Parts: sequence; C-alpha cells; structure tokens
Amino acid sequence: MTDTTAGRFTGRTIIVTGAGSGIGRATATRIANEGGRVIATDVVAERLDALRSELEGFALETVVGDVAASETIDAIIAAAGDRIDGLANVAGIMDAFLPPDEVDDAMWERVFSVNVTGPMRLTRAVLPLMIAAGKGAVVNVASEAALKASAAGAAYTSSKHAIAGYTKSVAFFHGPQGIRANAVAPGAVATNIEAPMRSEYAARRVGPIMQTTIPPVAQPEQLASAITWLLSDDSANVNGAVLPSDGGWSVV
Repeated sequence: MTDTTAGRFTGRTIIVTGAGSGIGRATATRIANEGGRVIATDVVAERLDALRSELEGFALETVVGDVAASETIDAIIAAAGDRIDGLANVAGIMDAFLPPDEVDDAMWERVFSVNVTGPMRLTRAVLPLMIAAGKGAVVNVASEAALKASAAGAAYTSSKHAIAGYTKSVAFFHGPQGIRANAVAPGAVATNIEAPMRSEYAARRVGPIMQTTIPPVAQPEQLASAITWLLSDDSANVNGAVLPSDGGWSVV
C-alpha cells in the first residue's frame, strides 16, 4: 500500500461510489485514513457493512443503492449534508467484450446508465454546493478503454470515451467557479468487476492484443493513490486531465 498523507482531507466530505470493493474501497479507506469524512455508496449492502466494520471509529456514512437510480443520488446528497468537497465516481460495469455488431440494446443501455448517466447525475447534484463554496474536486474513473478501442467491447469503450469527454466539459464550464474535474484511466486492476468475454470474434480479435501488450495487474491501492491526489490540493493546478494509471499500457 502506498504511504498516506496524514490530515490531507481533514474537515472535508468526499463521496465515493463503488466503495464496497476494489478501487472504490481502497479510495474510501485512504480518504478516511487521511482525515476525511466519507460518504460511501455501493449496490451491495454486505460490502458496505464490511467497510464500516473495517473503518470503525472513522467518519464514514454508507448509502446502499444503484448509482444509476435517481433515488440513490438523492440519498447520497442527503447523507452528505450541506458540504461536499469532493466526488469520486468509481462505480462501473463491463460489457462482455461485445463488438459493435453483437452488442444488444439492454447491454448498451445498462453500461451507459452506470458508467455515464449515474456519474453525470451525481456530479450535477453536487455542483451547486461546490459552486456556492467556490471550490470542489470531481474525479471520474475512466479506463484504458477511454484511450483505445482494444481494451473492451463497444459499449464499455464508448461509455469511457463519454466519461472522459464529460470530465473535460465539467472542467471547462466550472473551472472558473473553482471546480476541478479530472479522470483516472486504469489498465488492468485486481478488482471483482466481472469482465467475461462472451464473443468468439472478440476473443480472436482482442485476446492476442491483450496477451502481448497488457502490463502487470495493478492493485486497487495504486489507483486510490492517483484518485486521492486528484481530489486533494496537491493537484491544485490540474483540471480537465485524463491521467493514465495503467503501467504504461497506453503507450504500447
């Protein structure tokens, strides 16, 4: 685990989605250990219960729900209260590596609802408080698939390109109001996100590329390090960036 910075988030309230496992859990844990108040949300209650037990004594509140659902957004904002300093949109789902001619409407719509619409709605909900405070940081988890087409299927790749563009839009429109928006683009990370390859054609097309180019799998804590840096004042002059955290995969 990378070294923490004591007190870096003291007095700050940070929302973390997908906080029950993987990158979200590592991010929530690091923020709590650095003094922040964390509003942790996940679709699986048992994961949040485990996080609460692990972080007993820390400033942690949990919200169970699907980030794509408006009622979950409302519950997150209610739990946060009248101060929100940062938002880490980590929750996401994969697309079974379905190519454009195989992806169905249900897969496309579900991937976009979680990977794009949910983060958009939650960002839209936190912006008024951040604008009123004159300061705030939003970090979206994009993907290697935001940088290239050979890391996933059509729906996931399109959704991550979309979230990269949305990140830049938030930075452009709200930067003058004190808001910073950035994205982290992970490569392979040791998480429990399901990534089956249900297309025979994709296996033939994508498989050999990934086998020969993908760097070693990263640990969630390595991504949490990048995310918390972007959430903190340590990155005060960084806005609108899409930061690869992929072991160099994007340069291959």
